Amino acid sequence: MSDTPRLADGYEVSTDPDRIDAERVHHWLSTDAYWALGRTREKQDRAIGGSLNFGVFETASGTQVAYARVVTDGATFAWLCDVYVQPDVRGKGIGTALVAAVRDRLRPHGLRRILLATHDAHGVYEKLGFRPLERPGQWMALVLE
Repeated sequence: MSDTPRLADGYEVSTDPDRIDAERVHHWLSTDAYWALGRTREKQDRAIGGSLNFGVFETASGTQVAYARVVTDGATFAWLCDVYVQPDVRGKGIGTALVAAVRDRLRPHGLRRILLATHDAHGVYEKLGFRPLERPGQWMALVLE
């Protein structure tokens, strides 16, 4: 796809679950992500285990520098969540390229929609085709925590 943002040289995206650095992801999210502050390692490990995971890695060292996960049935719906880019590599387009990789990986499944929630990154997602809900009044949530 020609409009897919490319990763900066020296980085690669992978969905190989064996490459995900669960300890690093837990640290990032539980200490620096407003939506997951204080999340336990056990809960994060269950989230990783039940999701399609995406990591961005430094090609030379294999060190993970970004993460996203998708909860999906693989047929009709997906929820994109826990998108995180390590602070020292922000500004290189890694987050945009990561979300584009998620979108492109899910496209062949014929999903009706991919949803996400964000307080502060609307511009990143809008560049990739995400839009506000057309009829938010039709959506409801059951908040259990």
